[in-house]
Amino acid sequence: MSFEGTHYSPRVTGSFAVAKTKKKEPLREVVRDALVHYFDQLDGTQPNDLHQLVMQQVEQPLFETVMEYTGGNQSKAATLLGISRSTLRKKLAQYEIE
Repeated sequence: MSFEGTHYSPRVTGSFAVAKTKKKEPLREVVRDALVHYFDQLDGTQPNDLHQLVMQQVEQPLFETVMEYTGGNQSKAATLLGISRSTLRKKLAQYEIE
């Protein structure tokens, strides 16, 4: 999976919005870059529960975006995600997504 085309998205840094151009990049590379940045920010501190942290950071926007994409239709969202509606409902409750 890769992001198609170039997109403009404002990024807020401090009190200033900065224009950021996104290039085509496979999702796995975006994740890898984010993890490298995360480790750089640790400044030698050992992370705890990294798998859980990453899953939460990825799952919540995944479910939010899919729910928005499907117009809130849980059946369509569950099918798109390849999970059952009951699992979807549990995740929506877990992340407090309406």
